[in-house]
Amino acid sequence: MSFPLLTATAALPALGAVATAAVPAAQRTAAKWLALLVSLATLALAITVLLRFDPDGARYQLTESHAWIKDFGVRYELGVDGIAVALIALTAVLIPFIILAGWHDADPLETGSRRWRPTQGFFALILAVEAMVVISFEATDVFLFYIFFEAMLIPMYFLIGGFGDRAHEHGEETAATQRSYAAVKFLLYNLVGGLIMLAAVIGLYVVADNFSLQEIASARANGSLHMATSTERWLFLGFFFAFAVKAPLWPLHTWLPNAMQESTAPVAVLITAVVDKVGTFAMLRFCLQLFPEASRWATPVILVLALISIVYGALLAVGQRDIKRLVAYASISHFGFIIMGIFAMTSQGQSGATLYMVNHGISTAALMLVAGFLISRRGSRLIADYGGVQKVAPVLAGTFLIGGLATLSLPGLAPFVSEFLVLVGTFTRYPVIGIIATFGIVLAALYVLVLYQRTMTGPVKPEVSAMPDLRVRELVVVAPLIALLIFLGVYPKPVTDIVNPAVKQTMSDVHKKDPKPEVEAAK
Repeated sequence: MSFPLLTATAALPALGAVATAAVPAAQRTAAKWLALLVSLATLALAITVLLRFDPDGARYQLTESHAWIKDFGVRYELGVDGIAVALIALTAVLIPFIILAGWHDADPLETGSRRWRPTQGFFALILAVEAMVVISFEATDVFLFYIFFEAMLIPMYFLIGGFGDRAHEHGEETAATQRSYAAVKFLLYNLVGGLIMLAAVIGLYVVADNFSLQEIASARANGSLHMATSTERWLFLGFFFAFAVKAPLWPLHTWLPNAMQESTAPVAVLITAVVDKVGTFAMLRFCLQLFPEASRWATPVILVLALISIVYGALLAVGQRDIKRLVAYASISHFGFIIMGIFAMTSQGQSGATLYMVNHGISTAALMLVAGFLISRRGSRLIADYGGVQKVAPVLAGTFLIGGLATLSLPGLAPFVSEFLVLVGTFTRYPVIGIIATFGIVLAALYVLVLYQRTMTGPVKPEVSAMPDLRVRELVVVAPLIALLIFLGVYPKPVTDIVNPAVKQTMSDVHKKDPKPEVEAAK
């Protein structure tokens, strides 16, 4: 029997979470190192998955299938395609940096009558989220996917509500109230989406008599499973609603700015760079593959919603006074580009959307983690409380600038390639949508450059005059992320080679082909 590599990749951080939580309270440093070592070991397994995956081979590889709940046809069924492999690698790469960046975020601190939760719990919860995200990318049984899609809400709720940002201008009592509000809002929005999806999952079982993604998709393709048009559309809407909340897509996005504002910077990165990717990934894997006709039917409305997300998120980012809320609204705009690429129904658009998921994760991590280092020094999230930082902390300012330039998709940095592919793929089929979406690029340049100008340039404010530059641990976090942004900006081929075959198969699922060029090439 072959080694269950996919199970091991998800089980290792889960076991690491249990072990980290069990470390004695007095051994906080040991818990941190244990969590970091587990995340690095998980990265090694993810790299092994990447190396063993053959982009030109079968659609789902490294598969595992075991009976679980026989009476309901539920199986423990795993498998990865190129899209899943890329996102598992992204998750495994980011978690060690998240742990390092949050090294002191959960250290005990007395503040009046309140005390921070044990350090061990903070790092154990991060590893638990990693385990659930990884198995969500691997699951090819719809019910198995649903369980972990919902279960990841529990550790995220405690990370937001129990280990929130300490920088708050209105004191600890108000901060605790706002953290609780953000955590509850996050939980309620995603629970409602999950409950609607559960009804759709049950409906799918009634129609198909099993939960296997591969079996249902195969039966639909060969005509042995017939689904009424109205039934398919209702089931699609149930799945898509849950994924749109997680993504987040306008108008289901309002939980994200609160959650990111009240979280520590590493947890904010965990939310938008890791957890939210499950929503857009699931649109590709489940919505398009299980409900091709309904996906085509809903495309015009979804593209309009994605376009609103792009412009609305960028406009609100321009007017933000809080650094974290600015990054949150920028992410809403970027997720609009990703969803637009998915439902443009072109190979360029879907390849760009998948590449955008990876590149957005890296660029947001770089920008938000450097912003977190900045906020921890000044003790404020407000843009107006900064000025002249580049004169006293030039390395911090420089890395902040690179992260910001990546966010606005500067050519030569990774997000540019993916955003360009999304726009090209959209324009070839929906030119008006593609043209309007480019306005989001202009707004991105505005909010990023204004943010840099107000925080890093100008006279040095007295409150930042003694601000230290990045320390060794912080450089270890930021430098590899910047290196990845430059490498993938210049040479994205390693990622596109992995995802393109999976994208072609997804295009085949929805019976779509790329539009023919209006002007034929010269012979």
